[in-house]
Amino acid sequence: MSVRIDTLPNGITVATDHMPEVKTAALGIWISAGSRYEDKDEHGISHLLEHMAFKGTKKRTARQINEEIESVGGEMNAATGIELTAYYVRLLGEDLPLALDILSDILTEPRFERAELAREQSVIVQEIGGAKDSPDDVVYDLFQKTAFPNQAIGRPILGTPKTVRSFTPGKIRQYMAKRYRGKRMIVAAAGAVDHDKLLRGARKELASVPSGAPEAAIPAKYRGGIEVSVRKLEQTHILFGLEGISYNDPDRYAMQVFAALLGGGSSSRLYQEVRERRGLCYSISAFHSSYQDTGVFGVSAGADAADTEELIRVTVNELERAAAKASAAEVARAKAQLKVGMLSSLESVSSRAEQLGGNWIAYGRVMSVEEVVAEIDAIDVERARAAGRRLLENVRPTFAGIGGGRGLERAGRVVQSMRSGA
Repeated sequence: MSVRIDTLPNGITVATDHMPEVKTAALGIWISAGSRYEDKDEHGISHLLEHMAFKGTKKRTARQINEEIESVGGEMNAATGIELTAYYVRLLGEDLPLALDILSDILTEPRFERAELAREQSVIVQEIGGAKDSPDDVVYDLFQKTAFPNQAIGRPILGTPKTVRSFTPGKIRQYMAKRYRGKRMIVAAAGAVDHDKLLRGARKELASVPSGAPEAAIPAKYRGGIEVSVRKLEQTHILFGLEGISYNDPDRYAMQVFAALLGGGSSSRLYQEVRERRGLCYSISAFHSSYQDTGVFGVSAGADAADTEELIRVTVNELERAAAKASAAEVARAKAQLKVGMLSSLESVSSRAEQLGGNWIAYGRVMSVEEVVAEIDAIDVERARAAGRRLLENVRPTFAGIGGGRGLERAGRVVQSMRSGA
């Protein structure tokens, strides 16, 4: 990577990764403004703000924003997460100044017209309704809420119909002024990009962004628990998890390796034992999600309601066995999966820009590919096993399920027995 990094007078970081072999470029602006930073009366405002940013500025209508980008063949989008919001464009490198102009415009001169706001509020309410019709979305939201009850980090990113409809232009501007501040923003670009030219443009276009840093998030407190939603579905959807670790923890890659060997592919322990040997589900996977001060380790699966109790028993058993007896071959496969996944993604200009932005939001710096690969390579069998054992210390499991009632209740009792040590 040929990464260059500079800082503007108001604290905004500008980072680029020049890729001489490509003609396209990806440009994005990442901000520490995700859902965990919202007060109760702001639930869903980060996501609504992301939508409203494209709905017109003082010099462009919503239609003009789209037409200007698409007239040069570009693609523009945005995303809201738990700890960040991102706005990004992909287009030819020669058109990067236009991308910077438009992204800067929507972040510094948004109109937030009431008519546009009302329309977008209706769109998001429909999006919330669509998520409720998706069992995968429902079980994830249920899991997050149960792992982190009564906390912003445990609330759905989309908000609720009531909160979304309550926001006014003034409320959105107030939140934007509070969170969109220079020291927690990064302009990141990869591909056919000239760093010095982008730096000059950003210094001019983003000069009005307030300096300083927004307030830190309230520390998250993992609790865990059991929560099920009985519905008449063809398949029962479950998420079982344990408290994980922060992305600032030195064991973060060891935990990723452990998740991969447990349920990261068709050769993983869970896939082989639960699906191939016992036929208890069509798919099953393990994951680890890190945040700035905590994390969650989880196993997701879809199964017949009658099989969920056995599925959970087998999953817990495999988790304990992997923590005690994961083999060198399993660890090697998991490490290879992680490295190939990361390296192949970096062949894309969009993924490289995302790595720059995401790294900086998480760590306050950009990690080189060589540094990440070296950290993964350093994980041996004992470190991978130790990550698994760490999950099983002070066990406070989280279990969320949606589907057939009796099977979920029995599976929940299995999980509860872990918590009580029975």
